[in-house]
Amino acid sequence: MTFLTIGHRGVMGVEPENTLRSFLHAERSGMDVIALDVRLSKDGVLVVLHDPDVDRTTDGSGAVADLTLEELRALDAGLGERVPVLDEVLAAVRVPLQVTVHDRAASGALAHLVLRRDLTARVEVASRDDALLAGAARLVPGVRTSLHADPVDGDTGALVARAVAAGAATLALDIRLISLETVEEAHAAGLRVTGRSVDTLDLLRLARALGLDGAATDFPEIRSTGRFTA
Repeated sequence: MTFLTIGHRGVMGVEPENTLRSFLHAERSGMDVIALDVRLSKDGVLVVLHDPDVDRTTDGSGAVADLTLEELRALDAGLGERVPVLDEVLAAVRVPLQVTVHDRAASGALAHLVLRRDLTARVEVASRDDALLAGAARLVPGVRTSLHADPVDGDTGALVARAVAAGAATLALDIRLISLETVEEAHAAGLRVTGRSVDTLDLLRLARALGLDGAATDFPEIRSTGRFTA
């Protein structure tokens, strides 16, 4: 089985997160997948940002939904980088993308983009919202989806049931909260399981020992150390 290394917002441990610079670094480092987040600008463009506002990751302030693309592009997202639009990322890197959506508007826009450009083989839709994943699957038959969730009070069965009900192919969990029981239950249900954020060699060993299918990381070094046998 192939063990996937997923570049979290590119390689945000060493580059400004969710920027073209970070994504290009992730691809050069050999990441198998790049994970990023999208939101809609005021004028309806899919831009690559994690937070609902720009305060933390740029030199600007305000809600993404209240800013036009032109206003967003005028911001410094770190080291002179600009807030990218999703189309730019698709053109800049060749590796598959795991695109996280946080609301219905962005999810719908992403679904239409995937359909229009026939990107089902390249784009996986991720979310913490079960309904958004189920909706994406309805709008784009055959699209791969990933449920990002964490166990509550050790109830692993509920997590697996949620992922199956949402039609997800993958269950993405905090590496520090994953049990072997969870992995076994998920695999028995036909799900892949990935861990986040796997940012140290010890956590990478844990991911291997648990039998995970992949690991999301902030650092490019994990890729170069990821080929050992635990």
